[in-house]
Amino acid sequence: MIRTQEDLENLIEEWGFVPFFENEIEGFSIKEQVDPKLWFTEEDGPWEWKGRIAVKGRCAYGKFFGKKAGFVSKKWFADLLNYRRDGYDFDSLCDEGRVPEKDREIVDLLNEYHVLTTKEIKPMLGYSRNGRKGYDTVITRLQMETYVTVKNFVYAVDRKGEFYGWGIAQYTTPEEVFGRKYIEKAYKRSPEESLQRMIRQIRKIRPGVSEADVWQFLK
Repeated sequence: MIRTQEDLENLIEEWGFVPFFENEIEGFSIKEQVDPKLWFTEEDGPWEWKGRIAVKGRCAYGKFFGKKAGFVSKKWFADLLNYRRDGYDFDSLCDEGRVPEKDREIVDLLNEYHVLTTKEIKPMLGYSRNGRKGYDTVITRLQMETYVTVKNFVYAVDRKGEFYGWGIAQYTTPEEVFGRKYIEKAYKRSPEESLQRMIRQIRKIRPGVSEADVWQFLK
């Protein structure tokens, strides 16, 4: 049972893949593993820990699992990245004309500014109530494809100087978090080899799950 931030960090290292919410694999989420007393309470819990863990750069955080959030350890993110990208870095996809313009614009901004929030990205690219649409779809797709991750969360501050609210995600790229050498090494395996490695790891952690369910979880 997860009761502290340290417990969660240890679980990320042990499992490699830790979704925030329930999914195809029973018991394989923070929601199911954390002490219920820490879920949506005034006590320090997973909603507060997520940014503190992500900013350390020892794992990746983002919408990686069925368009929902979760952590992937640095050790295993290389395989997820290789599989999801199908062995292509972003520039190679652009060169082949396989990247939608909206996706390219966001990644170009992150490469230039390194870290940006949604509130900063949207006006730069003309997303607004009366302007361009589809931002949420694009930023989620880029996370699922592992071209964008969450660096940290920033919070509003009240008159007493205390943080409040859900927190605004600061987006960046895995290249910024882990370095380009790490990314280049990820491509040394074939995407299929990375997929099989991840399936074996998850079935090791959850022995009763079928290979089909793991594949569904990872796709």
